[in-house]
Amino acid sequence: MAKVEKFEDKLERAKALLDKLNEPTLTLEDSMIHYKEGIKILKEASNLLEEAKQEFEILSNEIDS
Repeated sequence: MAKVEKFEDKLERAKALLDKLNEPTLTLEDSMIHYKEGIKILKEASNLLEEAKQEFEILSNEIDS
């Protein structure tokens, strides 16, 4: 079974990719690869955040009921 990466870990990976994108010696091809990976990671992190928000709302509604 694949390990589910935590939100914070995804943000750290995205930050590392951003640091790589700032390297002046990075080729255009490598820049595009890192950029695409970073976008993918940020979308996954956003999905995790949205899931947490929905779960929080469900739990809050249960408490209020």
